[in-house]
Amino acid sequence: LLAAIDDAIHDGVDVLSLSLVADENSFGPLHAVQKGIAVVFAAGNFGPASQVVRNTAPWVITVAASQIDRSFPTMITLGNKQHIVLYIAYLGEKKHDDPTLVAASHHEMLSTILGSKEEAIDSVAYSYKHGFSGFAAMLTEDQAENLAELPEVISVTPNKKHELMTTRSWDFLGLNYQQPSELLQRSNHGGDIIVGMIDTGIWPESRSFSDHGYGVIPPRWKGVCQLGQAWGRTNCSRKIIGARYYAAGLDKVNFKLNYMSARDMNGHGTHTASTAAGEVVEGVSLHGLGEGVARGGAPRARLAVYKVGWEEKSGVYLATAAVLAAMDDAIHDGVDILSLSLVAEDDSFGALHAVQNGITVVYAGGNSGPRSQVIFNTAPWVITVAASKIDRSFPTTITLGNKQTLIGQSLYYMLKNGSNSRFQSLVNGGDCSREALNGTDINGKVVLCIEITFGPTVNIFEDALANVLSGGASGLIFALYTTDVLLSTEGCQGIPCVLIDIDIGSQVLTYIGSQRLPVAKIEPASSITGKQVLAPKVAMFSSRGPSTKYPTILKPDIAAPGVNILAATKDAYVFNSGTSMAAPHVAGVVALLKALHPQWSHAALKSAIITSGNYLILMKCYIKALPRKVADPFDYGGGNINPNGAADPGLIYDIDPREYNKFFECQIKKYEICNITTKPAYYLNLPSISIPELRHPIKVERTVTNVGKVDAVFRSDIQSPLGVKIRVEPATLVFNATKEVHTFKVNIKPLWKVQGDYTFGSLTWYNEQHTVRIPIAVRITIQDFYADVA
Repeated sequence: LLAAIDDAIHDGVDVLSLSLVADENSFGPLHAVQKGIAVVFAAGNFGPASQVVRNTAPWVITVAASQIDRSFPTMITLGNKQHIVLYIAYLGEKKHDDPTLVAASHHEMLSTILGSKEEAIDSVAYSYKHGFSGFAAMLTEDQAENLAELPEVISVTPNKKHELMTTRSWDFLGLNYQQPSELLQRSNHGGDIIVGMIDTGIWPESRSFSDHGYGVIPPRWKGVCQLGQAWGRTNCSRKIIGARYYAAGLDKVNFKLNYMSARDMNGHGTHTASTAAGEVVEGVSLHGLGEGVARGGAPRARLAVYKVGWEEKSGVYLATAAVLAAMDDAIHDGVDILSLSLVAEDDSFGALHAVQNGITVVYAGGNSGPRSQVIFNTAPWVITVAASKIDRSFPTTITLGNKQTLIGQSLYYMLKNGSNSRFQSLVNGGDCSREALNGTDINGKVVLCIEITFGPTVNIFEDALANVLSGGASGLIFALYTTDVLLSTEGCQGIPCVLIDIDIGSQVLTYIGSQRLPVAKIEPASSITGKQVLAPKVAMFSSRGPSTKYPTILKPDIAAPGVNILAATKDAYVFNSGTSMAAPHVAGVVALLKALHPQWSHAALKSAIITSGNYLILMKCYIKALPRKVADPFDYGGGNINPNGAADPGLIYDIDPREYNKFFECQIKKYEICNITTKPAYYLNLPSISIPELRHPIKVERTVTNVGKVDAVFRSDIQSPLGVKIRVEPATLVFNATKEVHTFKVNIKPLWKVQGDYTFGSLTWYNEQHTVRIPIAVRITIQDFYADVA
């Protein structure tokens, strides 16, 4: 390369174009520029991660790639047929109030397919008979097809396996227990609200589930305490008022990996339950890190546990059929809220029936970010939650032999009998794969690992850590692109472990290369909180919209703390990250709101949460997302949850739950459930607007109800998306004792004719006391079903 540049200088070229990665400090391009040659380099193909641009010398032109106004549309015709064993049949509303009659009707229907009532009874894994009618049964594909042909059957779908998706977080949200907010006081800390947790079970002995000081169980409760392995009657209490488990479909070889009861082997369900409604526990920390008061959002709420997640050698077994059975029982039992930190069917009829029975359903949005179009659980009748960071970090100091100090993050703590931090030899381990470490002496040394993979790196870190530990290393400095995950550093078995970004990793690498005997010292982590930590930020792993299933519904709905949340697991407290941790934060807030406003509908509660969300941080900078960009509604919905604002939202966008049936027709062909809309969902009275294909002016209506002062005037403020003109009629709403409800029109007009991408805006109604904001997402198009992939 240098020889080519040298000859080019001699030959008299005017421009050098290099579509390759070269040495950042190459003297060749510098001399070329000094001879009057313009040198143009490619920036590299390592996006969308930050800190990966190549060829960055100031004397060269470094070029990124953009798209042009050309595409290659290709038509696809669909057709598929699946073969599976467990099928779910949905029959709609119950025909009988007596559950035994509903179950008997299921057996009778199946007997017409299978030939006998005995075979029908044997084939049924679950009979859904409380909130709706349906069943899960073991069938051949032909039998499933024959079942779907029956006129009473709305749909038949194959069972699917799914995945699971605080000392500081509640203070960050304005719910300080030491100085209780008005919301905490007026809601009695969520007293007697029943929160149902559909998860991996619970560890009842945890201090977070003490029932000390609780009154009698609410008389409306109709649930049970299902006995099982390591679970007796005393494991239910006035705090954990009900427990059920659903093991149908779990391979018997995995029974020994589990408690065959509601007891939690995994820890996930205990963590989420204590986040939503755990009792107040003083002095909680992980070896001194994150020290404070652990509690749930609604610490006096009751808990009902529905165990659907089971340990397998390959992970967690979590089946749709079990989730539906849990929802059916929860409707019967009388829960107020269902919190599900898992991926389920986007069009779940179980959740729809729960909402139509007055239950608020809260789902995790998934951990597949930062890619777009990976949001899960996007039905309009549920609250879908993204994960955000709170104002806490765990800085860990690295000191190099040249006295340079660098700061990473970790959960590294000093063991009780450990020696003080000291300088140790430092070596470069590359990516710390077995191949990279082969022939490198790392025994007793601190190893620098640099991982340039962008995206989830937990497994990569674990492999690197195992390789470093097996070589006898005394410490690990792991450089990676920002992931917002610190959990994996807990597995370092007492040796210093710290995560750093690629920029700091490059500095450490440069130091190693400049020294004959490089050394480093790693100090234990410390905890810092407050304004010096930029928050909230949307977590990198949090799944982003738009919804692929329902693009006319803006998802996620709201963001909540989900990064490094300290909560209960068995008899201890550990940090966990994920939208799994964010969802129970919202469930806890809903419990407070339900206690404060028992007459509010599910849609009213959801509206209050979305329209009051914080989308600006204290320094008036928009909430951040990763990779580094200003976040938008596909990252956070209405913003970061604001419990105190949701308690007094001013206006609400309410929906009669029967309205959902008008937009999601279930009387359709087999193997589909509610996923064909009879009318675009943006006509629903949702507290958001999403229009995925805007070609001509569209007019939608919204209706708001005043829940604040009787006499109130609200004015509109419109932030139109780029390329779109929005007008509201009327622009002012006047409420009084005789006029509590107003309907207004939103006129949305495209200004361009282009196959575009989504742009974002908002509509806000405001007065001196309230700001009621809904997010708006619009995509201008000129062609149907256009794949934006190249």
